[in-house]
Amino acid sequence: MVKRRNNRQDAIRDIVRGKSIRTQRTLVDELRSIGFNCTQATVSRDIADMGLRKLSEGIYVLAEDLHLQRMVSEFVDSVERADNLVVIKSQPGTAPGVAAAVDAASLPEVKGSVAGNDTVLVVSGGVEAAQDLVNLVNKLRDTRK
Repeated sequence: MVKRRNNRQDAIRDIVRGKSIRTQRTLVDELRSIGFNCTQATVSRDIADMGLRKLSEGIYVLAEDLHLQRMVSEFVDSVERADNLVVIKSQPGTAPGVAAAVDAASLPEVKGSVAGNDTVLVVSGGVEAAQDLVNLVNKLRDTRK
């Protein structure tokens, strides 16, 4: 049972980072589409256990991604991928803080980052991992008010 819960919570982490999830029902449907047979009550407990938060825009975010969300939504101007590298452009003087937030989020696709004044270079484990990071940053940028 613990193994299944851990696997399910890993799947929830991936889903929440990859998509804009607004309801528990949507999360249950996403989990079922990848082979997890669970109820909304189970997902509700997982949300509480994992410390998921709902942003004012109505999307779920992982607690460990909240700082990253704040930094990205406030300071990031653009993000693009070049093979397994991700270039994040930010407002002048903010790149070190953005890089620190990326590192602190412990994203599995991130191997490390280097920051200048307004640019962060992130090294990922591969092209797909880099695209996942681009998608996440764009999702978090979309939470701007």
